[in-house]
Amino acid sequence: MITVVRILARRVVLLVPLMLGIVLFVFLVMRFSDVDPASAFFQGANPTARQLHDFREENGLLDPLPVRYVAFIGDLLHGDMGISALTRAPVVDQVMTALPLTLQLTFLGLGIAVVLSLAGGVTAAIYRDRLPDQIIRVVSLTGVAAPGFWLALLMIQYLAVDLGWFPTGGYINPADSFTGWLKTMTLPALALSLPVAAQLTRIVRTSVVEELDKDYVRTAIGSGLPPRVVVGRNVLRNALINPLTVLGLRVGYLLGGAVVIETIFSLPGMGKLMIDAVKNGDPAVVQGVVLTTATGFVVVNLVIDILYLLVNPRLREAT
Repeated sequence: MITVVRILARRVVLLVPLMLGIVLFVFLVMRFSDVDPASAFFQGANPTARQLHDFREENGLLDPLPVRYVAFIGDLLHGDMGISALTRAPVVDQVMTALPLTLQLTFLGLGIAVVLSLAGGVTAAIYRDRLPDQIIRVVSLTGVAAPGFWLALLMIQYLAVDLGWFPTGGYINPADSFTGWLKTMTLPALALSLPVAAQLTRIVRTSVVEELDKDYVRTAIGSGLPPRVVVGRNVLRNALINPLTVLGLRVGYLLGGAVVIETIFSLPGMGKLMIDAVKNGDPAVVQGVVLTTATGFVVVNLVIDILYLLVNPRLREAT
């Protein structure tokens, strides 16, 4: 237990310079972009040069970059992401309003991807080089090549418009109607998750096949243990290391892909907030969305590290 706590503490400490680097990167990109925060704040109001200068001075935009970066870090530590130039509302309020929907979509898609990849990968490995394996391999190859936005458009056309099984877009809060929420989230989650599920299926199959060929599996089955017990208790656990590595990286794809999927299905999440901010020239909101997404990616990878420790005790011993 002490070893696990020490390893986790080390991971958390390493997150500090990583987050500072992410914040620095976003800070520099936004400061050297063509969007002027002062002009964005007064957009459509024809401000005078004096008004622009006073705004820049009041908000520290005339200070040297190192001073502005330190002040920016201080504001973030106090939960201040700035003020939206469009709505004049705190950015953190808009982010916290849009974030729950994006998290719902991301984790629903992640859950679908994990279930499909485990079922498909294990089945293909058990029936390797036979008909089920061949079918799953063809389907997974097709899924890897299919872009999420293309799948989304196909689903809208056939499942929503032609068959009428699902709505074409919009969002219903689960507190109002869980069934309505499930209907509005199913197609976006499927479009987001299927390419990830296809890639993970191939990796799960390869890992399980390699594990099935090891001597301890033959010994266990030869001693009379049912194959399903050997696969479920030993093979699957040992074979999950490589898929977990890819899964941690694919969460970033899910978060990024949610921007496009939310736009296609008119979901009021982080993606729509980002697109609207870019179109309307609202740099503070763009900055807030990017930082929140990057933070979420880092946190998810920390969770993946914890799962490594749970799945593979040898990592604890090696560390």
